[in-house]
Amino acid sequence: MAIQKSRKFILIIIGTIFFAGIIFLLFNEYGIVKYIKLNNQVKELSKQIHEVERENKRLQAEIDSLEKKVPAKIEEVAREKYNMKRPGEKKIVVEEK
Repeated sequence: MAIQKSRKFILIIIGTIFFAGIIFLLFNEYGIVKYIKLNNQVKELSKQIHEVERENKRLQAEIDSLEKKVPAKIEEVAREKYNMKRPGEKKIVVEEK
C-alpha cells in the first residue's frame, strides 16, 4: 500500500512538472504563442512592404514619364490633379446622387 501511494505521488509530481513545463513553453516571454504572434506580424509587415514597393515603382514610372515631358501625361496630370483646362474649353461637372 505504501508503495502504491508513493507511486501515485511520484506520478502526480511528474504530471504536474510536465504540465507546468508545457504551460511554460507556451506562454513564457519566448514561448510558442509569442512566436506565432510575431510570425504573423512579420508576414503582415512583409505584405505592407511589398505594397509600398509596388506603389513606389508606380510613382517612379509616373515621375519618369513627366521628366521625359510626354505631353499626354502632362495634360492628364494637369487636368486630374490641378483641374486645369484648355483655353475656350468648358468644364462640365457631373454630380452623383
